[in-house]
Amino acid sequence: MDDHVPVLLTEVLEGLALKPEGVYVDMTFGRGGHAKAILTQLTTGHLYAFDRDRAAVDAGTPLIATYPGKLTLIHNNFIHVKQELDTRGIAQADGILMDLGVSSPQFDEGERGFSYKEDAALDMRMDQTDPLTAETIVNSYDLKHLTAIFREYGDEPQAYEIAKAIVKAREDAPITTTGALVALIKASKPQRELKKKGHPAKQAFQALRIAVNDELGNLAKGLSAACGLLKSDGRLAVITFHSGEDRLVKNYFRDLTTVVGTRQGPAAIRQPEPPAYALYNRQVILPSPVEIAANHRASSAKLRIIIRK
Repeated sequence: MDDHVPVLLTEVLEGLALKPEGVYVDMTFGRGGHAKAILTQLTTGHLYAFDRDRAAVDAGTPLIATYPGKLTLIHNNFIHVKQELDTRGIAQADGILMDLGVSSPQFDEGERGFSYKEDAALDMRMDQTDPLTAETIVNSYDLKHLTAIFREYGDEPQAYEIAKAIVKAREDAPITTTGALVALIKASKPQRELKKKGHPAKQAFQALRIAVNDELGNLAKGLSAACGLLKSDGRLAVITFHSGEDRLVKNYFRDLTTVVGTRQGPAAIRQPEPPAYALYNRQVILPSPVEIAANHRASSAKLRIIIRK
């Protein structure tokens, strides 16, 4: 498999409180960084790993022989986790991991269209069988919709200017490559923005990737499915890399751990219904400066963990 540095690995393993005989689910296998660390701690336990990217599943297949009887790889979107586990006779899990970052090979393989550093077709699909591509969005969505994508999914300060430039440029010819899109983004930004640290197209590309793969919609469905699968004292660990993702996870966990409503019965004996979940960490867990220095892709990572009572 490709070398891959898993983010917040120590913190994830501690938070999941792994049991050697436990059942675990990696909902975002990627290049298997976290999965390998989990597998090394299992004896009679088993890990079910999902990825919607066929290339990731294919790259991970050799691990099945490395950890015989401990790993099942499943090519599917994690929103289907319950159905996939049901077919394998698994009703509950001791721990579940969601690492929402795009795996390094997806960025590094320029032809996938995720990278703003290489000129390639505007693709950005995690699952190559999905019909929607970044090229479709860029060439068919209207000004208002494009602006909303760049603003809401990328926190892009020049969202309107970039969207306007795209709409104008595609009147002459379709925008089909990452290089052409990067040029439009750069031309839409003032000099003060171009001089800032980091690539000027990073936020816009992130926004398009999230839109192409419906990442926030899938995240909401995945959180619900994962929490429903946890055993008593089971843990769900979620690593996010974008403020919109983290906000969604934070709010979802808050709702699950907040006392709401009352038990049925006479008013005199009604009591608040205790929540079925508890937060492992009230404050978000961040990578250490040492980890960030060793792996720059960890810089925006945030980890939140919830426990089923």
